[in-house]
Amino acid sequence: MRNIPLIAGLIMLAVLVIVAWAGPMIPSVKEGIAQQRMVFNESGTFERAPFPPSLQHLFGTDADGRDLLSLVIMGAKDTLLLIFVISIIRYVAALLLALLSLPEKSPFRAVIYSLNGFAASLPIMFAAILFITMPVFTFSPYRVYWVVLILSLSDVGRVAYVFQQSMKSISHTQYVEAGVTIGNSPFGLFSRHYLPNLLPDAVIHFFMDLGKVALLLGQLGILSIFVTQVFVQLNYGYGELQNTSLNWPTLLGMARSDMIRGFWIPFFPALALTYLILTFNFIGEGLRKHFSRI
Repeated sequence: MRNIPLIAGLIMLAVLVIVAWAGPMIPSVKEGIAQQRMVFNESGTFERAPFPPSLQHLFGTDADGRDLLSLVIMGAKDTLLLIFVISIIRYVAALLLALLSLPEKSPFRAVIYSLNGFAASLPIMFAAILFITMPVFTFSPYRVYWVVLILSLSDVGRVAYVFQQSMKSISHTQYVEAGVTIGNSPFGLFSRHYLPNLLPDAVIHFFMDLGKVALLLGQLGILSIFVTQVFVQLNYGYGELQNTSLNWPTLLGMARSDMIRGFWIPFFPALALTYLILTFNFIGEGLRKHFSRI
C-alpha cells in the first residue's frame, strides 16, 4: 500500500525547494519586486496600487505595486532556511541535554525538567515575545542571531524531555545492559544502540516541529514581530527597525494594515505559509506511517 502522505509531502517539498532556489533567477521575478505605485492607462487615466489579481499579476500586488507572486518566490529561500536553522539548533541542543542527563545523578535532569515545565506553563509564542522584545535584543546589531537562538531554545525543554524519556527506556533494555557488561564505551553505546532506536521518532518529531516553527513565525509576523530586522539610525536621537528579508512571516505582517484595501495582500503570504505547514505535516505523518510498518 502506497504511503500517500509521505509521497505528497515530498512532492510538495521538492516543488518548494525548486521554487526557492531557481525562482529568484527568473528575470520577470526580479523585475516584479520593483515598486510601481501608479499605472497610466491609454485613455489618460491612472490607477493606484494595490492592483487585484489579474493575468499580469496572478497574486495581485501590494500597496507599493510590487507583484505578490514575485515577493512570495523571492522570500521562499529565506523562509525555508530560517525554519530549518531554528529547528536544527533546537534538536541539537535537546539531544546534547538528553545525553548529559543519562547519568543517574546528573544535574542536567533538573535542567530538562525545569525547561519542560516552563514550556508547559507558558505558551511558546508568549515566551518568544517576552524575550525578543527586550531592548537589549531589539537594538542589538546581532538581533537576527539572538532571535534565532531565542526561538530555537524556547521549546528545547520539551524536545529534550522526549529524548530523555526515550533514552531512559532504552537504557533498561537487555542489549544496552549487555553492551555495558562487555565494556562498550559511551560513544559505542550511543552509536550502536541509542541512536538507531531514537532516530525514527526523532525524524518524525523534527518534521512535525518544522511545521510548528513555521506557524510560530507566522503568528509573530501577524503581531509585527519579525526575525530579520535591524535598527537603523535615521537622525540624531531617532531611528527605526527595518526589515532585511522578504520571508513569508515578514510579508504577512507587513500586509496586515492593507487587509481593507485588498484581501489578496495578506491572503497569499498566509496561503504560502499554510502550504509550508501542510508540507511538513504530510511528511511527518508519512514517516510515522512508514516507521510503524518496519
